[in-house]
Amino acid sequence: MQQWLSDPFDDDKLKEECGVFGVIGVQDAANFVALGLHALQHRGQEAGGIITHSPEQGFQSAHRFGLVRDNFTRASLMETLPGAIGIGHVRYSTAGSKGATAMRDVQPFFGEFAMGGAAIAHNGNITNANAIRRELIERGSIFQSSSDSECIIHLMARSIQKNIPERMKDALRRVEGAFSIVAMTRTKLIGVRDALGVRPLVLGRIGPEKDGGWVLSSETCALDIIGADFIREIEPGEMVVIDKSGVTSTRPFERLPSRFCIFEQVYFSRPDSILGGRSVYETRRQIGVELAREAPVEADLVCPVPDSGTPAAIGYSQESGIPFAMGITRNQYMGRTFIEPSEQIRNMGVRLKLNVNRALVAGKRIVLVDDSVVRGTTSLKIKEMILEAGAKEVHFRIASPPTSWPCFYGVDTPERSKLLAARMSEDEMRDFIGVESLRFVSLDGLYRAAGESAGRNSGCPQFCDACFSGEYPVAPSDMIARGFELKVQGEAAE
Repeated sequence: MQQWLSDPFDDDKLKEECGVFGVIGVQDAANFVALGLHALQHRGQEAGGIITHSPEQGFQSAHRFGLVRDNFTRASLMETLPGAIGIGHVRYSTAGSKGATAMRDVQPFFGEFAMGGAAIAHNGNITNANAIRRELIERGSIFQSSSDSECIIHLMARSIQKNIPERMKDALRRVEGAFSIVAMTRTKLIGVRDALGVRPLVLGRIGPEKDGGWVLSSETCALDIIGADFIREIEPGEMVVIDKSGVTSTRPFERLPSRFCIFEQVYFSRPDSILGGRSVYETRRQIGVELAREAPVEADLVCPVPDSGTPAAIGYSQESGIPFAMGITRNQYMGRTFIEPSEQIRNMGVRLKLNVNRALVAGKRIVLVDDSVVRGTTSLKIKEMILEAGAKEVHFRIASPPTSWPCFYGVDTPERSKLLAARMSEDEMRDFIGVESLRFVSLDGLYRAAGESAGRNSGCPQFCDACFSGEYPVAPSDMIARGFELKVQGEAAE
């Protein structure tokens, strides 16, 4: 019997959180949402959903497993989603169940309130969701999913405020963690970020200034696909409410220094997106420049581990003067899953995704540039492939500091004991992988690449870098209750 299994290459990568997208003031809003979700597909490939509203048919929804291109391109489905307002979500589960019973966890979620219906799509993770869930169940709430995002709907239902935006403010003041939210009522599109701005959210405009539509998206790349203009980022702690009269901005939360997730710059976001006024591609290229300065080596070629390692490898090559070459080719048609009919094929592992250009690497000293090391299993297999192809030496350069702490803000991270950098020093990791040298960019170097010329200010970091430093800007309450131990104050980063 055929069996669907996860991609062995991506199993050793941190998984993208989710992507959210919403539009108001355009005909056939669902088509715009589908295009936006397609551009955000890198943020989640498990499932997607769209909810729209039209005066004639009310709220309509469609939720499907798999990729946007395989589900939301059929006219027969899109015709069931009429209206000039709609929101959508692509999912990689970081909270909630997986597998055949998980359709109930696919967002957007919908709730019917006294003043009308509302739908919500959430990117991030609520770190006190378990405690809130227990409290709500004890008070009579009945949950339909295992997702942390449903807590927001129930908190909104219990609010005594008179309209949906005010009820959402009430609800979000109760939750901890990271959230970028796109929501909708019959006539309003709502966007909101947590006070630290951990996850991204941007505002765009379609068409003429007076008569066009408005867009909310996780990334600017999704604005490009529908021809929308980037207006600005939704600021940390800001809520915008968009209707026919325009955009209204409020500040429901206490003002705090921004702690945007720095791994968005390293890996999650698409390289053609703009974050914090800075090109993601340029940040990644500059990480390679910092790596070349911090960890030079004598070699013949600089080769990226495609695709996320490519900009950093270009930067490393430019700064070091070592020629850049595509020594590894990625199979673009494999997708995120594959049918694995036998254990023999399973053992091929990364070879199903990557192939080495033997004629290029044979007899050469190779610098391999990758975005991160998580468990280390993929790095080990790639090294073996390069050596089998005849490479003389293999040196790894990693475009992020050692990942030694799990993320609790919307990224699916292995438990700490399974993170290679939590168990080994840099030298021990080098010996485990079996390469001539292994070096990571420093945390200061990463900050410099992201535009902070002074490096990381230890008194007040400009980003959330908890996965590298162990310094969590919001205490992960639920995980602490389950026994997770925070970094001891003053303890050096591993």
